[in-house]
Amino acid sequence: MPNVSELCTKTLTEVSGLIKNKEVSPVELTQAMLDRIANLDGKLHSYITVTSDLALEQAKAAEQEIQNGTYRGLLHGIPIAVKDLCYTKGIATTAASPIYADHKPTFNATVVDRFYEAGAIMLGKLAMTEFALSGYHPSMQPPINPWSADHWPGASSSGSGAATAASLCFGSLGSDTGGSIRFPSACCGIVGVKPTYGKVSRYGVFPLSWTMDSVGPLTRSVEDAALVYLVMQGEDLNDDSTIGVVTHDVMPGLKSG
Repeated sequence: MPNVSELCTKTLTEVSGLIKNKEVSPVELTQAMLDRIANLDGKLHSYITVTSDLALEQAKAAEQEIQNGTYRGLLHGIPIAVKDLCYTKGIATTAASPIYADHKPTFNATVVDRFYEAGAIMLGKLAMTEFALSGYHPSMQPPINPWSADHWPGASSSGSGAATAASLCFGSLGSDTGGSIRFPSACCGIVGVKPTYGKVSRYGVFPLSWTMDSVGPLTRSVEDAALVYLVMQGEDLNDDSTIGVVTHDVMPGLKSG
């Protein structure tokens, strides 16, 4: 089996099995991912905020639960990150604008809460264009495509695309109104999904267009994207667009070709 630092480049699906079988420590894996961010992201600028203390605290809790026989599912103990327009309680949510530099929400976005309920580990908040529009604020360093600095990393979820492609998280969340998940995924060589409108709650996600915004996963494999989507989807009474939405398991279809 590869050492823990080498596991950072594996897929979420590959690593989750090792965590479930207690072959890999969530704490060691999270620390390895934090070390990788510290070593690489100075050049890539994919993170706006790295939540090291929170990540290690959550990793310790996940490891204790798993050791005690409580396994929440395939995201348990997995380090992830979210676009910096997803509200995170007590953690700056800036939408990549200096105007919101000190904005610390008092609640989590529903998608963040669903990650936490699944036992995922929050590595931090990912870079984006200001307010998810077309450009970056002059004070912000745009993310770099990890495969080539001369190539576009996509927008507006460019930090999500760069961080996921560079294995600085096992999966991330982005938002898509007119291509903002699809562009970074295509440019950075990863998998992105813009869910059907209303399938995933937008409650606690800074809006660009109420009638077009979708929140979805960016990962390094189709199976990983399906796993993250399964955790995210479903009705949320705080978001009227999701009321009456029927959840469904997308996994069986992955094997059908």
